Amino acid sequence: MQIRETSIEGLVEIIPRVFEDDRGLFFESYSEGWFKKLGLPTNFVQDNQSFSIKGVVRGLHFQKAPFAQGKLVRVISGRVLDVAVDIRPESPTFGKHEVFELRSDTNNMAFVPEGFAHGFVALEDSIFSYKCTNIYNKESESGILWNDPELGIDWGIENPIVSEKDIILPTFRELFGEIRK
Repeated sequence: MQIRETSIEGLVEIIPRVFEDDRGLFFESYSEGWFKKLGLPTNFVQDNQSFSIKGVVRGLHFQKAPFAQGKLVRVISGRVLDVAVDIRPESPTFGKHEVFELRSDTNNMAFVPEGFAHGFVALEDSIFSYKCTNIYNKESESGILWNDPELGIDWGIENPIVSEKDIILPTFRELFGEIRK
């Protein structure tokens, strides 16, 4: 496995070693030994999977402490634009975001640590998988408006399909105050 650091501490892209032949392919999507060696968490307690048709936006979601979640995310089938927003008030990159294109044909993944809001848009019909470091807890569920103009996220899609729940989420400023420039 290889790690690609981002401009935000703790947020990384993971590129697994893929073995291909005329039968197909094989790769390790998680290995406790490799994750320990790379300094990544190994305490995943819940696996989630979703299917989204092209154009669906999910997010930007997070859980508040003590149920904050780190997430190892990947696409099993399809292609998504994955977004992580730093919501750690003490972080020098508070309010900044990174975008990854996660694809089933490259099998790349992202590790999104605790303290990030997370979302994605399906660029084609996609099956999305994520391993979580904490269990889901409805009472600690929260989120940021997916198209908050102050965040300036380019979702790369026109006419998105967004749930009612995600359309009424508050802005970053309403939750956390000003974004650091």
